[in-house]
Amino acid sequence: MSAPLTYLHRCCQRSVLLVVARRQWSTNSASPPPLHRRLLLFLTQRFYDVEMLLGWRYQAQRSQLQKKNVYYSYTQRFYGPDIASAYYILSLKGGFRYVGQSEWFRTNQRGKFSWDFLNHKNTPIEEADMSYTIINYTGLENLERQRSLRTLKLKGCPEVDDWFLARLHLFQDSLEELDISHCPRITTGGLAALRNLKGLKHLNVSSLPGISNPGLVIILLEEMLPQCQITANGYDHNLRKVEEEEEEQMQRQR
Repeated sequence: MSAPLTYLHRCCQRSVLLVVARRQWSTNSASPPPLHRRLLLFLTQRFYDVEMLLGWRYQAQRSQLQKKNVYYSYTQRFYGPDIASAYYILSLKGGFRYVGQSEWFRTNQRGKFSWDFLNHKNTPIEEADMSYTIINYTGLENLERQRSLRTLKLKGCPEVDDWFLARLHLFQDSLEELDISHCPRITTGGLAALRNLKGLKHLNVSSLPGISNPGLVIILLEEMLPQCQITANGYDHNLRKVEEEEEEQMQRQR
């Protein structure tokens, strides 16, 4: 049974139980139930109503997320992979720049965009800005054929997680700049997958709430990617502080 039907079934069962309980009170007692019982019944009804609405809202959000990140096979079949990738980026209200072009294609505040990107049918994408969009692991498939992608900005993307980072190996031969700052679902384990991006020159890992011991993580990243400039702002535990603590521990052991 699907999740929406499950919520509906549960709510119907609870409604029946509440009706039965109300009938028992009305038939078995001449006087109305005490105030605290009536209050309890009222709160119970409201709780189940709110639970049902929240459940439906969650399912609607997940359905919308899956719909937005579906593979654009139809567009790719008729217009090619470059147009399909461009259309996917714009549909998520992102922006991009083609190879050899200075113009950026972006959506406006109302989510509208120019269709002039269709004039670049066989031109790959060099830079993509997906900051604050709902791109996820599944949607990344729409970009996998962009082997000239040099810059990918994912700042503040709520669906970018460790699995997403593991899939970035598709761009290991081209990607030079990556911004994954302010992504709440990234953990220390996911950052280890970035070791495959040997050509990376700039990496922004600022303000990742899922990172424990950020100072040590930065040290590991610098060892994995020695040629990469790492930006890590928004942490109390900076690299210098970690080094000072290590020196203090060594002195104590002596």
